[in-house]
Amino acid sequence: MMGNYSYDEFSDLVEEVYDEFDKKYFDGLNAGIIIEENIFYHPESVDDDLIALGAYRRDLLGNSIVIYYGSFMKMFGYLEKEDLKEKIKSTLGHELTHHLEFSAGENGLEVEDLEFINKYKETK
Repeated sequence: MMGNYSYDEFSDLVEEVYDEFDKKYFDGLNAGIIIEENIFYHPESVDDDLIALGAYRRDLLGNSIVIYYGSFMKMFGYLEKEDLKEKIKSTLGHELTHHLEFSAGENGLEVEDLEFINKYKETK
């Protein structure tokens, strides 16, 4: 077990957070929310110091939001339950915004994320 939460406990927290969102925002998210066990290091990461907590994925299987259990446990496994839920909610909201913007033909958050990566790379 990584951090203070088992995979099943973490999955339950993700489900609790999901239940707090209005389901209309998930329209078109036909591959659902997937929880992967691994730590996901961003491809631009130097020395494994840039960890992604989630991702919005569009592929042949459909549109999905991926939440990385390993990443959460590495970064936030020590948090109390309510604080961890807030981190999950923030991540799910971020990835859901990517989904909604894609559905609307917008890319504001994608541009913002790219600016963040470019600033990160400038410090390396």
